[in-house]
Amino acid sequence: MGLLNVAVTGLNAAQVGVLTTSHNIANASTEGYNRQRIIQTTNTPMFTGAGYLGQGTNVLTVRRIYDQQLNEQVLAASTGAAEMDSYLAQIGQIDNLLADPSAGLTPALSAFFKGVQEMAANPSSIPARQGMLSASQALVARFQSLDQRMNEIRSGVNAMVTSEVAAINSYAQQIAAINQRIIMAQAAGPNQPPNDLLDQRDQLVADLNTKIRATTIIQNDGTYSVFIGNGQPLVIGNLPYSLKAVAAPDDIERIVVALSSPNGGTIYMPESMLSGGSLGGLIAFRSQSLDEAQNALGRIALTLAQNFNAQHRLGQDLDGDLGGDYFDMSQMMPMVGVNTNNAGSGTIAVAFDAATFDQLESSDYRLTYANGSYTLLRLSDNVATPITAVPQVVDGLSIDISGWSPVSGDNILIQPTRGGASELQLAIGNARDIAAAAPIRTETPLANTGTGSISAGIALDTTNPNLWTTTTLNFVAGGYQINGAGPVIPYTPGANIDLNGWRVVVSGTPAVGDSFTIERNSSGVSDNRNAVQLGALQTKNTMEGGTATYLSAYSSIVSRIGNKAREVEITGQAQQSLLEQAQSTRAQLSGVNLDEEAANLLRFQQAYQAAAKVIGIAGTLFDEILALGR
Repeated sequence: MGLLNVAVTGLNAAQVGVLTTSHNIANASTEGYNRQRIIQTTNTPMFTGAGYLGQGTNVLTVRRIYDQQLNEQVLAASTGAAEMDSYLAQIGQIDNLLADPSAGLTPALSAFFKGVQEMAANPSSIPARQGMLSASQALVARFQSLDQRMNEIRSGVNAMVTSEVAAINSYAQQIAAINQRIIMAQAAGPNQPPNDLLDQRDQLVADLNTKIRATTIIQNDGTYSVFIGNGQPLVIGNLPYSLKAVAAPDDIERIVVALSSPNGGTIYMPESMLSGGSLGGLIAFRSQSLDEAQNALGRIALTLAQNFNAQHRLGQDLDGDLGGDYFDMSQMMPMVGVNTNNAGSGTIAVAFDAATFDQLESSDYRLTYANGSYTLLRLSDNVATPITAVPQVVDGLSIDISGWSPVSGDNILIQPTRGGASELQLAIGNARDIAAAAPIRTETPLANTGTGSISAGIALDTTNPNLWTTTTLNFVAGGYQINGAGPVIPYTPGANIDLNGWRVVVSGTPAVGDSFTIERNSSGVSDNRNAVQLGALQTKNTMEGGTATYLSAYSSIVSRIGNKAREVEITGQAQQSLLEQAQSTRAQLSGVNLDEEAANLLRFQQAYQAAAKVIGIAGTLFDEILALGR
């Protein structure tokens, strides 16, 4: 019987080997499958006078060929590649939108200033004025359409964030369920790994990492605990936690990710904690590119409107009235979002500071109260500014905290330029209201005998009540007097003379007795001095702290978005290459090689046949023994 038993053990081992090899072959194309092999050992030998006699073999276990480190490398590369793919798909929309040679802002801005210049060339022409209004309406429409498209992209991101959160929750539930199955499987066979269940769980973790970067820790019972962010649990044993896609507490148009706490509450997760995977790519795109692009576009609209209005108010329209606002800025105010979780009451007042308007940043801000101090954080670069005055001017914003009664930890979101492009409107609709002329003019009497000359003059402050008061500069020995009376003012050739809300420049050498008159520009329908100043805004550095024009500021947006898109594309290609390399390395170890499995199948078949032959021989020997007893 010893020989038969040994043969049977060999037969059983070969059968398990054939079965395992067949399983490998059948799952060669199964995603996430790790090849398996039997671990075979000898049975305990029997001692005899002739020494230890072998008792055959047995299969200790079926082991999957798996390397945790290689798998983690694949997961890291996979989540990075998915993040870049998601980011690139979104930023490409903005890149194409802003850089479009016909649908971008550049052609509309150029056409607008061309209309201003054509009107300046013929300020009394109603058709020329109407052409300027038409170009202005087209510019407003272009700002609004670009902003609307960005809002559509933002809404799309919100919808995709919601979808990704649902997918993450589904994976968490599946991982928790398979953890439970693994516990039960291991209870049925202690120390025997349920290989196929482990593969399925690893594949679920891999799929989860394409949505968000997740880390796993194996527990003593063989289950995985899965964590995201800075250690927030997603799965603990057979218990899945749930994420929620909810509106931000300080911005209802922004869908953010939150954890559902065990007591039913909501724990908002900072966007900086949500990295990797397609969800991380969406959130990074929104915070790093979409917000900045929309804010920057709004800043251009705000600055253009403010500059143009300020200059337009210094002019005079076709009916001789002072110019008013050309653009309606009443709705272009900073957005203030009070956090709904604040325990305090009231809010702050935020307005644009006209004196430092060129210092506006394309950034959102968060004002926080903690331990008796107010701190304004610029979110684009995390620069913090203490708020100690009421009001206090920061980056072109006047911030008044006097109406806010916060509790420590309360915060308020400030979006200064987010609505700038969408809320831009024209303030005038009548071509006659365009203030092309200057409200004052100068005259030089024919009786003057010196070589002095006076400029046409410009307005500095049309709110000055003496703007239209006729004023004479009378030159006397040592200088000039105002209206022939008062102190003698020293004369400096070419220097500005500012008075009554206007400015003139006298050059040359006026003779004693010479005079110049500054008076209201009545009937100045052909005057284009203010129109020329309006047109000059096109090339004036009124942005970026006085270092950029409107067009160069827009070009900077296009360049930054284009460079970021290229950076994401290159990074994505690198991550994809790393992923392919990591997958190839893992496949060399854990993948199914059909040639190798075919050889194994032949080897186990031969072992099976050989064991069967031994059984046959044992049977023959047994029959011989029986025959001897007859």
